[in-house]
Amino acid sequence: MAKAELIPVERIEKAILLIRGHKVLLDHDLAKLYGVSTKRLNEQVRRNRGRFPEDFMFQLTAHEAEALRSQIATLKKGRGQHRKFAPYAFTEQGVAMLSSVLNSERAIEVNIAIMRHS
Repeated sequence: MAKAELIPVERIEKAILLIRGHKVLLDHDLAKLYGVSTKRLNEQVRRNRGRFPEDFMFQLTAHEAEALRSQIATLKKGRGQHRKFAPYAFTEQGVAMLSSVLNSERAIEVNIAIMRHS
């Protein structure tokens, strides 16, 4: 059994959203799958911005982010618990590119699992 199969298919399927006509995964969901913080994932994307054209990754509008937040309705109480910026959405191509910028064995395993089940 390959290591990539250790990631539950249901976890990936639940994280896939349809936004602007694209199947996407949000930065915080990908960060959880990769075992890194959302801050680190986005930091690596910013450092490698040229690898992520708009058809690979886009930032949600304030309206899109608010609509998602109201659907999920899991806001925590307390200072510093909420994001200051709208999340980034990664298309299948963007997810594939993430393994090269995160440069870890886990990122490769997660990408293989996502590609098999998207």
